[in-house]
Amino acid sequence: MDTMRDRFVDCTSRLLDDDPRLAVVLADIGVSRFVDSGAVGRHPDRIVNVGIREQLMLGVASGMALEGLRPIVHSYAPFLVQRPFEQIKLDLGHQGLGAVLVSIGASYDTAGEGRTHQAPGDVALLATLPGWRIHVPGHPAEVEELLGRAASSDERVYIRLAEDVNDSALPVADGKLIPIRRGRRGIVIAVGPTLERVLQATSGLDVGVLYTATVRPFDAAGLRALTSRPDVVLVEPYLEGTSSAEVSASLADRRHRLLALGVPRTEHRHYGSRHEHDAAHALDAAGLRARIDAFLTR
Repeated sequence: MDTMRDRFVDCTSRLLDDDPRLAVVLADIGVSRFVDSGAVGRHPDRIVNVGIREQLMLGVASGMALEGLRPIVHSYAPFLVQRPFEQIKLDLGHQGLGAVLVSIGASYDTAGEGRTHQAPGDVALLATLPGWRIHVPGHPAEVEELLGRAASSDERVYIRLAEDVNDSALPVADGKLIPIRRGRRGIVIAVGPTLERVLQATSGLDVGVLYTATVRPFDAAGLRALTSRPDVVLVEPYLEGTSSAEVSASLADRRHRLLALGVPRTEHRHYGSRHEHDAAHALDAAGLRARIDAFLTR
């Protein structure tokens, strides 16, 4: 299976061939991949590398949007969202301009590079701004589906790529919660690439499992329609509690309990692999099972 990033580059290269409105803005990272795909050779005027200048990358993208282009901006999550956050807020948001931001690195996919390349707070940070559609795909085919829709729109869209993938893709274009398994003791919401771990963790438990690759806007109507029990577990592959307010607001008129699981709000000062970080944060299948069991038996 190709990776989410492979699929992003291939899909974007094809979209550039078909849509003269599209442009790609990079800050050194990812340039070689678009050279290898042939896109740079075919569209040298619509793939712009600004060098290691992330704030400028967003400024150039907003200028392109002002001129009627549809920019796709790509880098590691901390360099795409956190470092140029003011430019995202002002150059795009305040001016009402659209763009597609596509990140790699997820929370700690490249933990071996140190804290500079980790961004568990990216979705929570971007969600503070109005008007953003935020996707967290769990499979390369979902990346292609979401990217194609984003490229043809004028919205502000964030697509978060990860190395971890689910076994199969699901239809995610409409942004709705998808029922995977039914159960009577509660509901577990699995976001993006957490689905396989959630299914392993809940094996043998009488709980329902819902899946989503879109966290903003959150499918409140879907959650209300699919939730009949008061116990809800939210599993997100980034900062814990990022979507807690959305879940609670969806069920505000119903008595319910919520357990929000994700990357804790403490800095894990170690390198290691993403799997080792998952285990350290109790976000692997064993850690999730222990916490879900404890929650349901309280």
